[in-house]
Amino acid sequence: MKLLRIEMQISHEIEDAMVYFLENDLHALGTEMIRRSDFETAEDRHDSTLVVWEDVDVPEDIKLFAYFSSEEHVPELTEKIQAKFKELASYGLQVGEGQLTHDYIKDEDWNTVWKKYYHPIQFSRYLAIVPEWENYTPAFSDQQVIKLDPGLAFGTGNHETTKLAMLCLERVMTKPKSVVDVGTGSGILAIASKKFGASSVLATDITDESINATHENMALNQIEDIEIQKTSLLSGISGKFDVIIANILAEILLELIPQLDEHLNEGGQIIFSGIDYLQLPKIEQALDQIGMQVSLKLQEKRWIGLIITRKP
Repeated sequence: MKLLRIEMQISHEIEDAMVYFLENDLHALGTEMIRRSDFETAEDRHDSTLVVWEDVDVPEDIKLFAYFSSEEHVPELTEKIQAKFKELASYGLQVGEGQLTHDYIKDEDWNTVWKKYYHPIQFSRYLAIVPEWENYTPAFSDQQVIKLDPGLAFGTGNHETTKLAMLCLERVMTKPKSVVDVGTGSGILAIASKKFGASSVLATDITDESINATHENMALNQIEDIEIQKTSLLSGISGKFDVIIANILAEILLELIPQLDEHLNEGGQIIFSGIDYLQLPKIEQALDQIGMQVSLKLQEKRWIGLIITRKP
């Protein structure tokens, strides 16, 4: 099934009126907005949002999309929308550009359609990540395979941040070590740790979706000995580890950093990923303040992966 999508450039002064008109008078199936103000205030949020202006198509004010059945008559709809613009302008409101365009898009179930684009990933000579619905034969008899169904949790192995974290993990797992995966998502890094020979693995996350996905992916890989704990970062976690992994947003990494020292074994290593290169200086500064240093830095596109150790 296809949907008719009508796009219009409008002023914020008529946003509410147009949404009401489209949904209640023209019976649009849905509406969507892209606001310039959201981009302008994004970096004032207390999270890891960054706006690289040359990388995004930012509207002059508001870009409004309205979705209709493909059977609707486009000239009739656009005539009614233009008439509404004139009416609102007559009240002294700024309408904006008022430019209208339309196209047709496929109406799909996005909870499942993404699977068409997720295929086996030849991560390295010794590791492949394979969707659980795909058949895969390793090119090398000793190549480890992680079967994965991420569900709603982050971590398919496709994203640069996950790849960087696993490259760092492959580098540090030179012998059996104890590992904690902080913010485990789909459990991919915890499972990779076991595949690389970890002596013990603890996975933590705060969401039920991640906890459930990790349990399911452990079962897919016939792994039973990963401990899973629902908690925020390392709160309530006892003991120390040889390797601490965290592939999460930079602002959350900053919250984790004060917890690292008490949970890291002597001679232990920390793996950070999920860092935009523009956020690296504040991560390095926070690490320096607790006596940690970056011993290896990897970059793919704008994303940074780090191996961190205590200072001598």
